[in-house]
Amino acid sequence: MLEKLFKLSENKTNVKTEVVAGITTFMTMAYILAVNPSILSATGMDPTAVLLATALASFIGTAAMALMANLPFALSAGMGLNAYMAYTVCLGMGYPWQVALLAVFVEGLIFVVLSLTNIREAIFNAIPLSLKRGVSVGIGLFIAFIGLQNAGLCVNNDATLVGLTDFTQNFHSKGISALLCVVGVLVTAALHIRKVKGSILIGIVATWALGMLCQLAGLYVPDPNLKCYSLFPTMAWTDFSKLGETFGQCFRVDFSVVKPLEFVVVIFAFLFVDIFDTLGTLIGVSTKANMLDGEGRLPKIKPALLADSIGTTAGAILGTSTVTTFVESASGVAVGGRTGLTAMVTGLLFLVSMFFAPIFTAIPSFATAPALIMVGFLMFSGITELKFDDDKLTETIPAYLAILAMPLFYSISEGISVGIISYVVLNVVTGKAKKVTPLMYVLALLFVLKYIFL
Repeated sequence: MLEKLFKLSENKTNVKTEVVAGITTFMTMAYILAVNPSILSATGMDPTAVLLATALASFIGTAAMALMANLPFALSAGMGLNAYMAYTVCLGMGYPWQVALLAVFVEGLIFVVLSLTNIREAIFNAIPLSLKRGVSVGIGLFIAFIGLQNAGLCVNNDATLVGLTDFTQNFHSKGISALLCVVGVLVTAALHIRKVKGSILIGIVATWALGMLCQLAGLYVPDPNLKCYSLFPTMAWTDFSKLGETFGQCFRVDFSVVKPLEFVVVIFAFLFVDIFDTLGTLIGVSTKANMLDGEGRLPKIKPALLADSIGTTAGAILGTSTVTTFVESASGVAVGGRTGLTAMVTGLLFLVSMFFAPIFTAIPSFATAPALIMVGFLMFSGITELKFDDDKLTETIPAYLAILAMPLFYSISEGISVGIISYVVLNVVTGKAKKVTPLMYVLALLFVLKYIFL
């Protein structure tokens, strides 16, 4: 049945590999079950309701990706988009969270319409292969940077913006956590070098286990003030009735507080970031998995985009911010995930997590960080496919700028924006305008307008 549904042999994989890949992807994404409620609760939303909505929306979107596109990509509430909803739309503009969810719902519907047409597919296909490769490398650096931050290894620095943490400061909480991440990276890297299957998943579990041993030995001391909690999961049931506090609330809006023009801008902002974050993730992870055809196209792009839009629409109804394809899907791809079975396993784990939320949310960020850092390395290897010959510089330099922008501007969509604008400009000013497709001109213009007006 699984063979017929997911075409495992055709994709040169098996059930065991796909299951391990699905578990790995989930383990690197599980943090969203803790982070998303924390962010959206700032709007007044109930944290438990947000957790349930996040888990359900993740399952719906990821299952749609598995069954409709047969791709190993998982979906959940997008980081950055949740912060935009909480801190800009609600706290900044003063809109109730119900209005923000309505904006997400409308954006999701527009996303569905675009996915059923060839517009988004055309956007994907219009991006040059060199830029797609650059995006893949950039995403690798971006998620590695996220891993460094999650583990507390990379911290704010007034002089240089970022810097290495001081391990001696708060050693028994922040310091030991950062140190455990370093150990976890070395363990995961050693396993990968020795070609141990499931090395990334083993690295996550091993790092978490080391942390629990440190807590038992008194080296790690939980300190809620520093957001360092007990590493041992607690058995507790989730109050499912809480979901009623957010379910369908996007349709219960007081329109007297809505400013039409401003509301349209909010919808466009959600849509804009969602489209290009999703495209960037699909490009990057698909490139790493060798799923693109000879012309750099993803054959199953349309159902993949539709699954993404279904997740967003369902998430808004359930009570969470925009659902999007996660870059952490690369962790499952890195251990061999190639079909929708990987995504289905991840989706089912999100569903199960509703019953055992305290266990999954107990996975510390320093344990998942080594996985993100190692996946960053695996995606970075794509840089060797860029050509640095003189006649290829109008393609390679935009790819480089996209790579540079993603981690430093902390945004996949900004990296794509910089890459596309620079690609068009450099080819035009160097007399190679014929290489630029009409759609690339349109995209470049839209990105420029975004910087002017948004």
